[in-house]
Amino acid sequence: MGQTENVEKAPKTSWFTGLKAEFAKIVWPEKKSVVRQTIAVIAVSVVTGLIIALLDWVIQYGVNFLVGLNF
Repeated sequence: MGQTENVEKAPKTSWFTGLKAEFAKIVWPEKKSVVRQTIAVIAVSVVTGLIIALLDWVIQYGVNFLVGLNF
């Protein structure tokens, strides 16, 4: 069996202090940038949804046309 070492854990206060220090290093984007990016994501999502809906309609029409053929 493997041997386990008796390692002391860091106290919780140092963990929270480290977390706070790392959080302070974050560079948050400006509100204007976030708004523009959000609008871009929504616009691309709507356009993609419309393209998928159009393709679905065309494929459905084609399948219904082929099923309706009488040989």
